[in-house]
Amino acid sequence: MSDESKGPIPTEINLHRKSRLLNISFSDGQSFALPCEYLRVHSHAAEVTSRRTPETGKEQVNIDRLEPQGTYAIRIAFDDGHDTGIYSWETLYDLGVNQQAYWQAYLDRLAAAGYDRSGARLAGAPDAERKVTVLYFNYLADKMCKASEELSPPDTVDTVEQLLAWLRRVKGERGYLLVDDSVRVTVNKQFAEPFTKLDPGDEVAIVPNSPNPPPAPAQARARGDDR
Repeated sequence: MSDESKGPIPTEINLHRKSRLLNISFSDGQSFALPCEYLRVHSHAAEVTSRRTPETGKEQVNIDRLEPQGTYAIRIAFDDGHDTGIYSWETLYDLGVNQQAYWQAYLDRLAAAGYDRSGARLAGAPDAERKVTVLYFNYLADKMCKASEELSPPDTVDTVEQLLAWLRRVKGERGYLLVDDSVRVTVNKQFAEPFTKLDPGDEVAIVPNSPNPPPAPAQARARGDDR
C-alpha cells in the first residue's frame, strides 16, 4: 500500500473515551464523530471480513490506543482484543461521509441474520436451540405445581414482555398469575425490562411483587381453579 493519500488527510484526531467517539477533522474542512462500535464492526481486518455473520456485541467497545502506520493510516486497538484493523485516511473519510448509510446497512444485515446489536438471537432459532429455563418463586411455584421448567417458546417470542404474554396463554386459567403488574422478572439473575432480549439458554426467574396472588378471574373462581 502506498504511503501517499489519494484524498483529504486528517488535520486532527481526538479520542473521547468516555463517550466512545473518535473525532476526526480533514484537510477539506470535513469533520466526523465516529463511534467506536461503528469503527469496530467496519474493520477491514480479515478476521472480521471473513465472518459469515456481522460482528455483534460491540455496543460498549472502546479504543485502547491508536498507532500511526506510516503517513497514510492508523491501526486501532480495541479493548475487546481486536488490534489488526488498519484504517487508511481514505477508509476513515469514507466511513465518515457514508456513516448513516453504512450504519443502516449494518443494522439491515443483522436483522437479516436474525440478530440484534448485542448478538441476541432467539426468534427464528430451531426449537431445540430456543430453550429457556423458567423459574417460579413464592406462591407461583405452588400454583404452577413446579419450581422450574425448560420451555421452547415460539419464534415470535424474543423479549421478556413477549415471553410473559406467551406464558399467560399457555398457562390457561392460571395465566392471570403472570400479569405484568403482579410480577417482576430477572434474566440470568439480573433484573430485566419488558424489552430485554432473550437468548437461547437464558435463565428467566419470575418473582411475585406481593406475597399474595392477584384475584382470580370470576370464571376461574367459580370452578375452584384458584386453589
